[in-house]
Amino acid sequence: MTRMTIFTAVTIAALSSTTFGAHAEGMLADEKGMTLYTFDADTAGTSTCYDDCAAKWPPYLGKEGDTMKTDWTLVDRTDGTKQWAYDGKPLYFFAGDKAAGDMMGDGMGGKWHIIKE
Repeated sequence: MTRMTIFTAVTIAALSSTTFGAHAEGMLADEKGMTLYTFDADTAGTSTCYDDCAAKWPPYLGKEGDTMKTDWTLVDRTDGTKQWAYDGKPLYFFAGDKAAGDMMGDGMGGKWHIIKE
């Protein structure tokens, strides 16, 4: 059985046109099913991942006026963009994840983790 066969995306409607998904296992994903991660070096509502870090761990960006369910917020990045956060933790993708359901970044360096709803 392939990963794609066992992967099930559940799309949850948000308060606006923005949507997000969750893997069947309860791990958070974007609307395309790509896994979302948190970084231990971040503090509540503040991203510390820029430059080379952000190339490997792209932030999950949103825009002013977007809203999602409870516990989802937009935080300001130093470059003027907005990044989605869940329960105050900024969210990222892992550049090594190539397909929906991939979780190759989980536990990377002991500092990157999938996030569960």
